Amino acid sequence: MLAYFFLLIAVATRLAPHPWHLTLIGASLLFFGAKRPLKEWIVPLVILGALDVYLTRVWYGLPVSPDHLLTVLWYAFALAIGYLLVSKVTAIRVVSASLISAISFFVVSNFAVWLFGTMYDKSFAGLLQCYTMAIPFFRGTLVSDLVFTPVLFSIPFAVSLLQKQGIGTHRDIGTP
Repeated sequence: MLAYFFLLIAVATRLAPHPWHLTLIGASLLFFGAKRPLKEWIVPLVILGALDVYLTRVWYGLPVSPDHLLTVLWYAFALAIGYLLVSKVTAIRVVSASLISAISFFVVSNFAVWLFGTMYDKSFAGLLQCYTMAIPFFRGTLVSDLVFTPVLFSIPFAVSLLQKQGIGTHRDIGTP
C-alpha cells in the first residue's frame, strides 16, 4: 500500500505550487511499477492522466491535445522501468532508473509539445528550440527523480531493518 501512498503524495506535489518543478511523479511511478502488479497499473495511469487533463483545462485554461496521450504512454513506460527493478533493487539500478525516467520524460514530453503544439516551427530548428526552452524544467525533473526515487525505495528497506532490530515492535515498548 506504500505505492498508493506515494502516488497520492505525487498528485499532491503536482497540484501544489512547485516553482522548481520538483514533484514525485517519476519516483512514484518507478516505485509503483516495482512494487505493484501489472493489473494495478491502470490506477496511476488513470489518476495521473485525469490530473493532467484537469490541470490543462481548469488550471491553465488550455485545450486537451494529443500530447496528453503521449504523456500517459510515458507514465506506462516509467511503470515498466520500475518493474525492471523488481528482481533486484540496488543503488546503481535505482539511480539508473531515475536517470532513464527523467531523460525519457524530457525527450517524449517536449517532442510532443513540438509535434502537436503551435509554439515552435515544425522544423529541426524548431525542435531544437523546444528542447532548449525546456532545459530549466528538465533540471527540476532530474533533481526530483534523482533525489526522490532513492528516498522512496529506501523507506521499505529502512523499515525492514528497523523491524529486524526489534524497533517499532511490541518488544520495543516492553510488551512480552
